[in-house]
Amino acid sequence: MPATPSIMPYALVRPLLFKLDPENAHHLTLNTLRTLNNWGLDGFIHKRVAECPVEVMGLKFPNPVGLAAGLDKNGDYIDALAAMGFGFIEIGTVTPRPQGGNPRPRMFRLPAAEALINRMGFNNEGVDTLVANVRRARYRGILGINIGKNATTPNDKAIDDYLYCLNRVYEHASYIAVNISSPNTKNLRDLQSGDALNSLLSALRMRQLELADQHDRYVPVAIKIAPDLEPGMIGEIADLLAHHRMDAVIATNTTISRNGVLHLPGAVELGGLSGAPLVSRSTEVITELSAALAGRLPVIGVGGITRGTDAWNKLEAGATLVQVYSGLVFRGPGLIGDVADACQYYYEQNPDKRVFKRVVPVTAEAPETAGDPATAEGAPATAAPGELAISLDEPDQPQGVAPEQATDSAADATPAALRSDTSPRQP
Repeated sequence: MPATPSIMPYALVRPLLFKLDPENAHHLTLNTLRTLNNWGLDGFIHKRVAECPVEVMGLKFPNPVGLAAGLDKNGDYIDALAAMGFGFIEIGTVTPRPQGGNPRPRMFRLPAAEALINRMGFNNEGVDTLVANVRRARYRGILGINIGKNATTPNDKAIDDYLYCLNRVYEHASYIAVNISSPNTKNLRDLQSGDALNSLLSALRMRQLELADQHDRYVPVAIKIAPDLEPGMIGEIADLLAHHRMDAVIATNTTISRNGVLHLPGAVELGGLSGAPLVSRSTEVITELSAALAGRLPVIGVGGITRGTDAWNKLEAGATLVQVYSGLVFRGPGLIGDVADACQYYYEQNPDKRVFKRVVPVTAEAPETAGDPATAEGAPATAAPGELAISLDEPDQPQGVAPEQATDSAADATPAALRSDTSPRQP
Protein backbone atom coordinates (compact mmCIF):
# COMPACT_ATOMS: atom_id res chain seq x y z
CA MET A 1 0.00 0.00 0.00
CA PRO A 2 1.59 3.34 -0.98
CA ALA A 3 2.18 6.00 1.60
CA THR A 4 -0.69 8.40 2.19
CA PRO A 5 0.44 12.02 1.68
CA SER A 6 0.33 14.18 4.78
CA ILE A 7 -1.96 17.18 4.96
CA MET A 8 0.97 19.59 5.33
CA PRO A 9 3.74 18.90 2.78
CA TYR A 10 7.14 18.83 4.45
CA ALA A 11 8.62 20.89 1.61
CA LEU A 12 6.68 23.88 2.96
CA VAL A 13 7.81 23.36 6.54
CA ARG A 14 11.46 22.56 6.04
CA PRO A 15 12.69 26.08 5.08
CA LEU A 16 11.16 27.44 8.28
CA LEU A 17 12.75 24.75 10.43
CA PHE A 18 16.12 25.26 8.78
CA LYS A 19 16.11 28.90 9.90
CA LEU A 20 16.27 27.64 13.49
CA ASP A 21 19.18 26.19 15.40
CA PRO A 22 19.16 22.44 14.58
CA GLU A 23 18.63 21.33 18.17
CA ASN A 24 15.85 23.87 18.71
CA ALA A 25 14.18 22.73 15.48
CA HIS A 26 14.48 19.14 16.67
CA HIS A 27 12.59 19.84 19.89
CA LEU A 28 10.02 22.09 18.19
CA THR A 29 9.20 19.37 15.66
CA LEU A 30 8.83 16.65 18.27
CA ASN A 31 6.72 18.81 20.57
CA THR A 32 4.45 19.73 17.65
CA LEU A 33 4.04 16.07 16.71
CA ARG A 34 3.17 15.21 20.30
CA THR A 35 0.63 18.02 20.55
CA LEU A 36 -1.09 16.96 17.33
CA ASN A 37 -1.16 13.38 18.55
CA ASN A 38 -2.60 14.35 21.93
CA TRP A 39 -5.32 16.41 20.23
CA GLY A 40 -6.25 13.54 17.94
CA LEU A 41 -5.08 15.41 14.84
CA ASP A 42 -3.15 12.46 13.52
CA GLY A 43 -4.09 13.38 9.96
CA PHE A 44 -1.21 15.83 10.03
CA ILE A 45 1.36 13.17 10.78
CA HIS A 46 -0.16 9.74 10.22
CA LYS A 47 1.42 7.81 7.39
CA ARG A 48 -0.19 4.69 5.99
CA VAL A 49 2.73 2.65 4.75
CA ALA A 50 3.11 -0.60 2.88
CA GLU A 51 2.26 -3.72 4.84
CA CYS A 52 5.34 -5.89 4.76
CA PRO A 53 5.50 -8.24 7.76
CA VAL A 54 8.88 -9.73 8.59
CA GLU A 55 10.05 -11.87 11.49
CA VAL A 56 13.42 -11.23 13.09
CA MET A 57 14.77 -12.07 16.56
CA GLY A 58 11.51 -13.92 17.17
CA LEU A 59 9.62 -10.63 16.82
CA LYS A 60 6.94 -10.02 14.19
CA PHE A 61 7.43 -6.60 12.61
CA PRO A 62 4.48 -5.08 10.67
CA ASN A 63 7.03 -3.55 8.31
CA PRO A 64 10.84 -3.51 8.33
CA VAL A 65 11.28 0.28 8.65
CA GLY A 66 12.29 1.47 12.11
CA LEU A 67 13.21 4.72 13.79
CA ALA A 68 16.86 4.76 14.82
CA ALA A 69 17.91 5.72 18.33
CA GLY A 70 18.77 9.34 19.05
CA LEU A 71 15.61 11.11 17.92
CA ASP A 72 13.69 10.38 21.13
CA LYS A 73 16.29 9.93 23.84
CA ASN A 74 13.94 9.78 26.84
CA GLY A 75 10.85 8.15 25.37
CA ASP A 76 8.90 11.41 25.51
CA TYR A 77 7.36 11.09 22.05
CA ILE A 78 6.67 7.38 21.55
CA ASP A 79 2.98 7.66 20.69
CA ALA A 80 3.44 10.55 18.27
CA LEU A 81 6.27 8.79 16.47
CA ALA A 82 4.26 5.57 16.28
CA ALA A 83 1.58 7.43 14.32
CA MET A 84 4.06 8.04 11.50
CA GLY A 85 3.97 4.45 10.30
CA PHE A 86 7.19 2.94 11.62
CA GLY A 87 7.34 -0.83 11.93
CA PHE A 88 9.31 -0.39 15.13
CA ILE A 89 10.70 2.41 17.27
CA GLU A 90 14.03 2.60 19.09
CA ILE A 91 14.42 5.14 21.89
CA GLY A 92 17.55 6.26 23.77
CA THR A 93 20.49 6.19 24.14
CA VAL A 94 19.81 6.21 27.88
CA THR A 95 22.36 6.01 30.71
CA PRO A 96 22.04 5.01 34.38
CA ARG A 97 22.22 8.60 35.64
CA PRO A 98 20.99 11.80 33.99
CA GLN A 99 23.64 13.74 32.09
CA GLY A 100 23.61 16.95 30.10
CA GLY A 101 25.83 15.82 27.26
CA ASN A 102 28.36 18.03 25.52
CA PRO A 103 28.14 21.85 25.42
CA ARG A 104 25.97 23.51 22.80
CA PRO A 105 26.06 24.07 19.89
CA ARG A 106 26.39 20.34 19.27
CA MET A 107 24.29 19.67 16.18
CA PHE A 108 25.02 21.02 12.70
CA ARG A 109 23.41 20.72 9.27
CA LEU A 110 25.18 20.28 5.96
CA PRO A 111 22.15 20.82 3.68
CA ALA A 112 24.07 20.53 0.41
CA ALA A 113 25.08 17.01 1.39
CA GLU A 114 21.86 16.09 3.22
CA ALA A 115 24.01 15.41 6.26
CA LEU A 116 24.14 16.16 9.97
CA ILE A 117 27.03 16.37 12.39
CA ASN A 118 26.29 15.86 16.06
CA ARG A 119 28.32 15.66 19.22
CA MET A 120 25.39 15.35 21.60
CA GLY A 121 27.17 13.09 24.08
CA PHE A 122 24.31 10.88 25.32
CA ASN A 123 22.33 13.78 26.78
CA ASN A 124 19.37 12.19 28.58
CA GLU A 125 17.36 12.30 31.78
CA GLY A 126 18.45 8.90 33.03
CA VAL A 127 17.01 5.42 32.78
CA ASP A 128 14.41 5.89 35.53
CA THR A 129 12.78 8.77 33.63
CA LEU A 130 12.78 6.78 30.40
CA VAL A 131 11.13 3.79 32.08
CA ALA A 132 8.41 6.04 33.53
CA ASN A 133 7.75 7.49 30.06
CA VAL A 134 7.54 4.03 28.50
CA ARG A 135 5.04 2.96 31.12
CA ARG A 136 2.81 5.93 30.27
CA ALA A 137 2.93 5.38 26.51
CA ARG A 138 -0.08 3.81 24.78
CA TYR A 139 2.05 2.26 22.03
CA ARG A 140 2.07 -1.52 22.09
CA GLY A 141 4.17 -2.18 19.01
CA ILE A 142 7.81 -3.22 18.87
CA LEU A 143 9.92 -0.92 21.05
CA GLY A 144 13.70 -1.04 21.21
CA ILE A 145 15.52 0.64 24.07
CA ASN A 146 19.10 1.73 23.41
CA ILE A 147 21.42 1.73 26.43
CA GLY A 148 24.83 3.30 27.07
CA LYS A 149 27.24 4.29 29.80
CA ASN A 150 27.65 7.59 31.59
CA ALA A 151 30.48 9.82 30.38
CA THR A 152 32.04 9.83 33.86
CA THR A 153 32.13 6.03 34.03
CA PRO A 154 35.57 4.69 33.06
CA ASN A 155 35.69 1.87 30.55
CA ASP A 156 36.83 -0.64 33.17
CA LYS A 157 33.51 0.01 34.96
CA ALA A 158 31.37 0.26 31.81
CA ILE A 159 29.89 -3.21 32.26
CA ASP A 160 28.26 -2.04 35.49
CA ASP A 161 26.46 0.78 33.64
CA TYR A 162 25.24 -1.49 30.85
CA LEU A 163 24.00 -4.15 33.27
CA TYR A 164 22.24 -1.53 35.39
CA CYS A 165 20.37 -0.24 32.35
CA LEU A 166 19.67 -3.77 31.14
CA ASN A 167 18.06 -4.61 34.48
CA ARG A 168 15.91 -1.47 34.45
CA VAL A 169 14.61 -1.61 30.88
CA TYR A 170 14.34 -5.37 30.35
CA GLU A 171 10.67 -5.86 31.17
CA HIS A 172 9.65 -2.75 29.18
CA ALA A 173 11.45 -3.47 25.90
CA SER A 174 10.75 -5.64 22.87
CA TYR A 175 14.50 -5.67 22.28
CA ILE A 176 17.49 -3.90 23.82
CA ALA A 177 20.22 -2.20 21.78
CA VAL A 178 23.68 -1.75 23.31
CA ASN A 179 25.50 1.36 22.09
CA ILE A 180 29.27 0.91 22.13
CA SER A 181 29.90 2.94 18.99
CA SER A 182 29.05 6.60 19.53
CA PRO A 183 32.06 8.80 18.71
CA ASN A 184 30.87 11.43 21.19
CA THR A 185 31.66 9.66 24.48
CA LYS A 186 35.40 9.48 25.16
CA ASN A 187 36.92 6.03 24.56
CA LEU A 188 33.51 4.39 24.14
CA ARG A 189 34.51 2.79 20.84
CA ASP A 190 37.34 0.96 22.61
CA LEU A 191 34.63 -1.41 23.86
CA GLN A 192 34.16 -2.73 20.31
CA SER A 193 37.20 -5.00 20.26
CA GLY A 194 39.35 -7.51 22.09
CA ASP A 195 38.98 -8.41 25.73
CA ALA A 196 36.75 -5.40 26.39
CA LEU A 197 34.13 -6.58 23.91
CA ASN A 198 34.44 -10.21 24.96
CA SER A 199 33.92 -9.35 28.64
CA LEU A 200 31.00 -7.04 27.92
CA LEU A 201 29.19 -9.56 25.72
CA SER A 202 29.76 -12.33 28.25
CA ALA A 203 28.28 -10.22 31.05
CA LEU A 204 25.34 -9.11 28.92
CA ARG A 205 24.50 -12.64 27.87
CA MET A 206 24.66 -14.01 31.40
CA ARG A 207 22.40 -11.25 32.72
CA GLN A 208 20.03 -11.59 29.75
CA LEU A 209 19.49 -15.27 30.56
CA GLU A 210 18.97 -14.52 34.25
CA LEU A 211 16.37 -11.88 33.40
CA ALA A 212 14.67 -14.20 30.92
CA ASP A 213 14.12 -16.71 33.71
CA GLN A 214 13.10 -14.01 36.18
CA HIS A 215 10.49 -12.43 33.90
CA ASP A 216 9.56 -15.60 31.98
CA ARG A 217 10.16 -13.64 28.75
CA TYR A 218 13.16 -13.56 26.47
CA VAL A 219 14.11 -10.06 25.29
CA PRO A 220 16.63 -9.98 22.41
CA VAL A 221 19.83 -7.96 22.68
CA ALA A 222 21.39 -6.18 19.67
CA ILE A 223 24.83 -4.55 19.53
CA LYS A 224 25.32 -1.29 17.62
CA ILE A 225 28.68 -0.90 15.88
CA ALA A 226 30.57 1.91 14.17
CA PRO A 227 31.42 2.29 10.48
CA ASP A 228 34.99 3.34 11.31
CA LEU A 229 36.55 -0.05 11.97
CA GLU A 230 40.11 -1.20 11.38
CA PRO A 231 40.71 -4.02 8.87
CA GLY A 232 39.86 -7.35 10.42
CA MET A 233 37.67 -5.91 13.15
CA ILE A 234 34.39 -6.74 11.42
CA GLY A 235 35.25 -10.43 11.33
CA GLU A 236 36.38 -10.35 14.96
CA ILE A 237 33.19 -8.61 16.04
CA ALA A 238 31.04 -11.02 14.03
CA ASP A 239 32.63 -14.07 15.66
CA LEU A 240 32.31 -12.66 19.18
CA LEU A 241 28.68 -11.65 18.66
CA ALA A 242 27.84 -15.11 17.36
CA HIS A 243 29.81 -16.92 20.05
CA HIS A 244 28.05 -15.01 22.83
CA ARG A 245 24.68 -15.59 21.17
CA MET A 246 23.76 -11.96 20.69
CA ASP A 247 20.45 -11.63 18.86
CA ALA A 248 21.28 -8.98 16.24
CA VAL A 249 23.80 -6.36 15.21
CA ILE A 250 22.92 -2.79 14.21
CA ALA A 251 25.19 -1.38 11.51
CA THR A 252 26.10 1.41 11.65
CA ASN A 253 26.41 4.40 13.95
CA THR A 254 27.68 7.78 12.74
CA THR A 255 31.14 8.23 11.22
CA ILE A 256 34.10 10.42 12.15
CA SER A 257 35.15 10.46 8.49
CA ARG A 258 34.51 13.58 6.42
CA ASN A 259 35.01 11.99 3.01
CA GLY A 260 33.10 13.93 0.38
CA VAL A 261 32.04 16.84 2.59
CA LEU A 262 35.25 18.62 3.63
CA HIS A 263 34.57 21.39 1.11
CA LEU A 264 31.29 22.29 2.83
CA PRO A 265 30.89 24.94 5.54
CA GLY A 266 30.67 23.33 8.95
CA ALA A 267 32.20 20.02 7.92
CA VAL A 268 35.15 20.52 10.26
CA GLU A 269 32.91 20.44 13.34
CA LEU A 270 33.75 17.60 15.70
CA GLY A 271 31.23 14.79 16.07
CA GLY A 272 29.59 11.98 14.19
CA LEU A 273 28.50 12.52 10.59
CA SER A 274 25.19 11.03 9.49
CA GLY A 275 22.97 11.32 6.46
CA ALA A 276 23.62 10.74 2.78
CA PRO A 277 27.47 10.77 2.90
CA LEU A 278 27.36 7.77 5.24
CA VAL A 279 25.17 5.56 3.07
CA SER A 280 27.89 3.88 1.01
CA ARG A 281 30.22 3.13 3.91
CA SER A 282 27.36 1.84 6.05
CA THR A 283 26.25 -0.50 3.27
CA GLU A 284 29.83 -1.69 2.76
CA VAL A 285 30.02 -2.60 6.45
CA ILE A 286 26.71 -4.48 6.18
CA THR A 287 28.04 -6.43 3.20
CA GLU A 288 31.25 -7.43 4.97
CA LEU A 289 29.47 -8.09 8.25
CA SER A 290 26.82 -10.28 6.65
CA ALA A 291 29.49 -12.33 4.92
CA ALA A 292 31.38 -12.77 8.18
CA LEU A 293 28.25 -13.71 10.10
CA ALA A 294 27.12 -16.25 7.50
CA GLY A 295 23.58 -16.30 8.86
CA ARG A 296 24.55 -16.58 12.51
CA LEU A 297 22.59 -13.46 13.47
CA PRO A 298 20.58 -10.79 11.65
CA VAL A 299 21.74 -7.31 10.69
CA ILE A 300 19.69 -4.15 11.17
CA GLY A 301 20.87 -1.66 8.55
CA VAL A 302 21.08 2.03 9.34
CA GLY A 303 23.12 4.91 8.00
CA GLY A 304 22.39 7.47 5.31
CA ILE A 305 19.01 6.26 4.09
CA THR A 306 17.42 9.21 2.28
CA ARG A 307 15.41 7.33 -0.38
CA GLY A 308 13.91 3.94 -0.98
CA THR A 309 16.83 2.69 -3.08
CA ASP A 310 19.19 3.19 -0.14
CA ALA A 311 17.10 0.80 1.94
CA TRP A 312 16.89 -1.68 -0.94
CA ASN A 313 20.69 -1.67 -1.19
CA LYS A 314 21.04 -2.40 2.52
CA LEU A 315 18.64 -5.33 2.25
CA GLU A 316 20.59 -6.60 -0.75
CA ALA A 317 23.78 -6.27 1.30
CA GLY A 318 22.36 -8.55 3.97
CA ALA A 319 20.23 -6.46 6.32
CA THR A 320 16.81 -7.76 7.33
CA LEU A 321 15.49 -4.55 8.91
CA VAL A 322 16.40 -0.91 8.31
CA GLN A 323 16.27 2.26 10.39
CA VAL A 324 16.09 5.95 9.49
CA TYR A 325 16.79 9.19 11.32
CA SER A 326 18.81 11.90 9.56
CA GLY A 327 16.94 11.34 6.31
CA LEU A 328 13.76 12.45 8.06
CA VAL A 329 15.33 15.86 8.65
CA PHE A 330 15.85 16.40 4.92
CA ARG A 331 13.01 14.37 3.39
CA GLY A 332 10.29 14.53 6.04
CA PRO A 333 7.78 11.86 7.11
CA GLY A 334 7.18 10.80 3.50
CA LEU A 335 10.54 9.04 3.63
CA ILE A 336 9.01 6.33 5.82
CA GLY A 337 6.50 5.38 3.14
CA ASP A 338 9.11 5.51 0.38
CA VAL A 339 11.41 3.20 2.31
CA ALA A 340 8.55 0.86 3.22
CA ASP A 341 7.55 0.63 -0.45
CA ALA A 342 11.11 -0.30 -1.42
CA CYS A 343 11.26 -2.91 1.33
CA GLN A 344 7.91 -4.35 0.28
CA TYR A 345 9.12 -4.73 -3.30
CA TYR A 346 12.36 -6.33 -2.11
CA TYR A 347 10.54 -8.89 0.01
CA GLU A 348 8.09 -9.63 -2.79
CA GLN A 349 11.13 -10.57 -4.87
CA ASN A 350 12.72 -12.44 -1.94
CA PRO A 351 9.85 -13.96 0.06
CA ASP A 352 12.10 -16.57 1.66
CA LYS A 353 13.89 -13.79 3.55
CA ARG A 354 10.80 -12.52 5.37
CA VAL A 355 11.59 -14.80 8.31
CA PHE A 356 15.18 -14.74 9.52
CA LYS A 357 16.34 -18.12 10.78
CA ARG A 358 19.77 -17.84 12.27
CA VAL A 359 22.31 -20.57 11.66
CA VAL A 360 23.59 -22.10 14.89
CA PRO A 361 26.59 -24.43 14.59
CA VAL A 362 26.19 -27.31 17.05
CA THR A 363 28.77 -30.01 16.41
CA ALA A 364 32.25 -28.55 16.63
CA GLU A 365 34.06 -27.83 19.88
CA ALA A 366 33.23 -24.43 21.33
CA PRO A 367 35.98 -21.93 22.18
CA GLU A 368 37.06 -22.00 25.79
CA THR A 369 36.22 -18.70 27.45
CA ALA A 370 36.23 -18.41 31.21
CA GLY A 371 32.89 -17.29 32.52
CA ASP A 372 31.39 -17.37 29.05
CA PRO A 373 27.61 -17.90 29.26
CA ALA A 374 27.65 -19.44 25.81
CA THR A 375 29.43 -22.45 27.31
CA ALA A 376 28.52 -22.12 30.98
CA GLU A 377 26.37 -24.69 32.74
CA GLY A 378 22.70 -23.93 32.26
CA ALA A 379 23.21 -21.88 29.09
CA PRO A 380 21.28 -22.73 25.92
CA ALA A 381 23.26 -24.96 23.61
CA THR A 382 20.66 -25.75 20.96
CA ALA A 383 18.88 -23.67 18.40
CA ALA A 384 16.25 -21.40 19.94
CA PRO A 385 12.96 -20.57 18.17
CA GLY A 386 13.66 -18.95 14.83
CA GLU A 387 17.08 -20.59 14.56
CA LEU A 388 18.37 -23.24 12.18
CA ALA A 389 20.91 -25.67 13.62
CA ILE A 390 23.56 -26.83 11.16
CA SER A 391 26.52 -29.17 11.30
CA LEU A 392 29.95 -27.75 10.71
CA ASP A 393 30.91 -31.13 9.29
CA GLU A 394 29.00 -30.30 6.12
CA PRO A 395 31.49 -29.27 3.41
CA ASP A 396 29.38 -26.37 2.15
CA GLN A 397 29.08 -24.64 5.51
CA PRO A 398 31.13 -21.49 6.28
CA GLN A 399 34.28 -22.05 8.29
CA GLY A 400 35.82 -20.00 11.08
CA VAL A 401 32.64 -19.67 13.11
CA ALA A 402 32.43 -19.78 16.88
CA PRO A 403 30.15 -22.77 17.54
CA GLU A 404 28.14 -23.70 20.59
CA GLN A 405 28.56 -27.02 22.38
CA ALA A 406 25.63 -29.41 22.18
CA THR A 407 24.72 -31.75 25.04
CA ASP A 408 21.98 -34.29 25.61
CA SER A 409 20.57 -32.13 28.40
CA ALA A 410 20.75 -28.86 26.49
CA ALA A 411 17.00 -28.53 25.99
CA ASP A 412 16.38 -28.99 29.72
CA ALA A 413 19.01 -26.37 30.49
CA THR A 414 17.44 -23.74 28.26
CA PRO A 415 15.40 -21.17 30.22
CA ALA A 416 11.66 -21.49 29.70
CA ALA A 417 11.49 -17.96 28.30
CA LEU A 418 13.98 -18.90 25.61
CA ARG A 419 11.74 -21.73 24.43
CA SER A 420 8.70 -19.47 24.07
CA ASP A 421 7.93 -16.94 21.38
CA THR A 422 9.24 -13.45 21.92
CA SER A 423 6.50 -10.83 21.63
CA PRO A 424 6.26 -7.03 21.61
CA ARG A 425 5.35 -5.06 24.69
CA GLN A 426 2.01 -5.98 26.19
CA PRO A 427 -0.49 -3.65 27.87
